[in-house]
Amino acid sequence: MLEEVIAAFERKDYQTAVTLIKPLLKQSPEDPGVQFYFARLQEVYGKRQEAEKIYRQLLKVTINNKIISQARQGIQRIKDFEQTERQKAIAQAIAEPSNHEPGILVLEPINNQLKTVAAPKFAQIMQIDTYSARLMLPSRSWRVYRTGKIGEMQFYGKQLQQAGIPCFWLKISQIQQIQVHQVQYFSESSPNPKVVCVSSENQLGSLSFDWSEVTAKVVGLLPIFEQVVDINIRGKLERKTQTQDYYQFCDLHLPARRSILRIYDNGYEFQKGLEITPQATQNTIRINWNSLMSWVEQKIPQVKTSSDFQPFGETVLDQTEVLNQIPSHIQLFRRENTNWDAAFQLYSGIVFVKNCSSN
Repeated sequence: MLEEVIAAFERKDYQTAVTLIKPLLKQSPEDPGVQFYFARLQEVYGKRQEAEKIYRQLLKVTINNKIISQARQGIQRIKDFEQTERQKAIAQAIAEPSNHEPGILVLEPINNQLKTVAAPKFAQIMQIDTYSARLMLPSRSWRVYRTGKIGEMQFYGKQLQQAGIPCFWLKISQIQQIQVHQVQYFSESSPNPKVVCVSSENQLGSLSFDWSEVTAKVVGLLPIFEQVVDINIRGKLERKTQTQDYYQFCDLHLPARRSILRIYDNGYEFQKGLEITPQATQNTIRINWNSLMSWVEQKIPQVKTSSDFQPFGETVLDQTEVLNQIPSHIQLFRRENTNWDAAFQLYSGIVFVKNCSSN
């Protein structure tokens, strides 16, 4: 009977093969040959995932070299088909000129307990192994997982969302277009607050706004690096770059103006403008900063604060292709360039764009 199934396959008479294999599945369900041709029929009728499962099971249980070889060929055939279909879908996704722009795909945090279910799905979609997939799925903060044409990022993003894996995508230009104003000090508080600031074009001026315009607050620490002399394991002196301290940053988002008001502890002139902190000139920067942040918090108690920059930054520092496209708008004196500055702008920019798109 199996020979008749094989003959039906050779003449591509798949309907006859279906009719012939049904009784064989009842009579000899464990027979590797029967299982193989049942998998081939699944493959023929487009049920490739079911076919692949059978092929992989055959590789585990059979010792028949011919069946093993045929099962491997079947798995490769399915992989080749999926790769071809994927390339067609991506080509279609980026066919529009607007979908050629550079973009990023961002994974959102997922509960560790859910990773067991999500990792195999993520691995299949992104064509990586399950172990690597589990490591890539973030549990603490966003992770910039992939960069490329925005159409391609959208293609992968939709597949991930359909699989229950939280993510989103955006164009890098959306972050590049945000205006950043470096706040020197608040000069007025009411009826509308007013800041003296330096624009993205490095021009000193002032900006009046309303607290109701602020829709998000982003805080983060940027490391201060110093050259230090240390003794290595051989007892010799050597110079090292170490983190000595941190600058504190706070971004206030004004989406209606496509602008960010950026404040940082060493750049804010506490002795000028409003007397937010009594005896500002005698206080430490930390005391003055904490007082300023408390004052800001009182003005916008309903505004959400995003404070997951540190874990986000640690995962994005080596993605220079993205960070090189992001002007940091951070005026810090540094002996050496660091990706931390652009990483903060990227993080704040993602918060900005994501909030705009969800409103």
